[in-house]
Amino acid sequence: MRNPHDIILRPVLTEKGYDGIGDKRYVFEVHVKANKVEIKQALESVFKDIKVDRVNTLRTLGKIKRQGSTQGRTPEIKKAYVTLTKDSKPIEFFEGMI
Repeated sequence: MRNPHDIILRPVLTEKGYDGIGDKRYVFEVHVKANKVEIKQALESVFKDIKVDRVNTLRTLGKIKRQGSTQGRTPEIKKAYVTLTKDSKPIEFFEGMI
């Protein structure tokens, strides 16, 4: 298994992400090649006292950007929508953001 901090890159802090915090749903940007099992294990090892119920993932391709005659792509990202179990404690990092 890879290092958990290499799998979980950063939390996604958007309006839709804030709406799910009360229901114990969190959004994280994760490594593009990480699978759902690795994401679940990484979250449970980084944040103590939580139990992950479900992990849904979403991949977003990078947009094509042009500057003159050259073109390239912005980086591809992968998001993980994580739902905790009912008896799990909420993640302390998000406590003051509700």
